[in-house]
Amino acid sequence: MANRHLSRSIAMQSLYEWDFKGQKDAIVDEVIKKNTGEFGPGMDDDSFIFYLVKGTLQNRGKIDQLIEKCAPEWPLDQVTAVDRNILRLGIFELLYGDYEKVPPKVAINEAIELAKSFGGESSGRFVNGVLGTIYRELGEPMKDDESKKDKTPTEKNGSEDNSIDKGI
Repeated sequence: MANRHLSRSIAMQSLYEWDFKGQKDAIVDEVIKKNTGEFGPGMDDDSFIFYLVKGTLQNRGKIDQLIEKCAPEWPLDQVTAVDRNILRLGIFELLYGDYEKVPPKVAINEAIELAKSFGGESSGRFVNGVLGTIYRELGEPMKDDESKKDKTPTEKNGSEDNSIDKGI
């Protein structure tokens, strides 16, 4: 398993455990260290795991609102914990990631692979649908083109229906 893929897997498992144990921020570091030791023995660098988990949790409010907008038929508390945390991780990489190192389509594909590995039978399709909607609506928010970066999805496509507010 490639190092970055393994790191994402450990990050997802850590987010899942954090969610399962009542979303207590005080346990995050301990959970990451435990999971890194258990699932990535011999990993030299766990900084990417910490970056993913901490970044996801710091932006969780905005990320959760985006999930609710893009999957309105699925209230967040009805999405399985595995799918919910894979989506959180994938959205974090889409919105806040380093596009030079991880292009958006790679972030989406990685999330789909995690869903296929850890989720249910339809998890891959569900994650693909939600992340695909976000990508289509927002485009690549961190692209160099400042004119695109500052516009909301409605301004880019001229439609007000089903647009995602970039300010979430």
